[in-house]
Amino acid sequence: MNISSSQVEAIVRRILGESANAPKASAGVPKTAKVAMLTAQKKIEVKEFPIPALQDDDILVRVEGCGVCGTDVHEWKGDPFGLIPVTLGHEGTGEIIALGKNVKTDTAGKPIKVGDKIVTSVISCGECFVCRNQPANTNLCDKQGVFGLIPHSDAQPLTGWFATHLLIRGKGSTYFVVNDLDLQERMLLELACVCVHALKRANSTGLINFNSKVLVQGLGPVGLVMISVLRAAGVNHIVAIDGTPKRLEMAKKLGAKTVISFKEITSLEERVAIVKGVANGVGVDFAFQCTGAPMAAKDIYEYIRRGGGMCEMGFFVNNGEYTVNPHFAMCNKEITIVGSWDYSADDYPTTMAFLRQAREMKIPIKELITHSYPLDKLNEAMEMNVSQQGIKICYVAD
Repeated sequence: MNISSSQVEAIVRRILGESANAPKASAGVPKTAKVAMLTAQKKIEVKEFPIPALQDDDILVRVEGCGVCGTDVHEWKGDPFGLIPVTLGHEGTGEIIALGKNVKTDTAGKPIKVGDKIVTSVISCGECFVCRNQPANTNLCDKQGVFGLIPHSDAQPLTGWFATHLLIRGKGSTYFVVNDLDLQERMLLELACVCVHALKRANSTGLINFNSKVLVQGLGPVGLVMISVLRAAGVNHIVAIDGTPKRLEMAKKLGAKTVISFKEITSLEERVAIVKGVANGVGVDFAFQCTGAPMAAKDIYEYIRRGGGMCEMGFFVNNGEYTVNPHFAMCNKEITIVGSWDYSADDYPTTMAFLRQAREMKIPIKELITHSYPLDKLNEAMEMNVSQQGIKICYVAD
């Protein structure tokens, strides 16, 4: 077969051009990935799927680890979001192993490349009222998505961090390079972002400063990280309430000055007296309600002084209702109440700064991670979370 020199040149140009536009990838990108899929209530099964071909705006991540969130446990227990079958895990992190040709920077504008460590944030629709009119509040997007809470699709099965690999489709996705944070810090980043956003909501009331007495009720991972965020922000007197000795002890290590066990001090009146005793005789300036228990949510108003404030951040799912007398709980005290829901992508850079500050201040937040499990033991991880024997439970890849 005779091929002219001009034809050879055209072929070479085409091959080189295709190579230049092909997704960038590290050596050894696998053909399949494993996911820990929730297939029924309290039933997670490891399944294997082909890795879809990368498109121009996509990122393929090799998962290194992911925190187990209370939201994951709620979905595992009862499917309140109606997502089954689904691959859970939204507190994840990993290493980029392939990039689509259009991906040059992360959401903050930082250059991005194969080998970078990465975390993901919210996926906004870009079309609802909030997205169009309040783009800084994408946590309130009507159709907000999060990797790890997306129903399964065979066409793109790598949508949750409880997996060996995550495929980030470009449209609406937000993600950040976090090379300077270690694995434990990265697995705590999403949880910390919930608390950083709550502090931003609380700061909007003008009631928190270096002199404030602040109460945190509920010392699960959210409440304990909330204490860490408050300490890093300069709040020097934190009152912490819970019923678990291990969590109360951890609250002290993180910087709480006063801890109260509701299992030891069973009377609300006695607990209120203790709080007032350390808070100028009148009650705390501000309180963060971090439990999902209606009775605890009802009690918190009693701890707050007249003119104080409260941030409700404990009810990420519908756990029921409570009744208070609005005259005594709110109007007569003239307290300022804010709610806090998730976070927006623009809270992530602030949260990264918090993690660096916590490291600088030697706030031992990494000690919150008490148990880690491989992919095929995530049912056990959920059981451990429910048992409250640990504090922060994580999936860590082999």
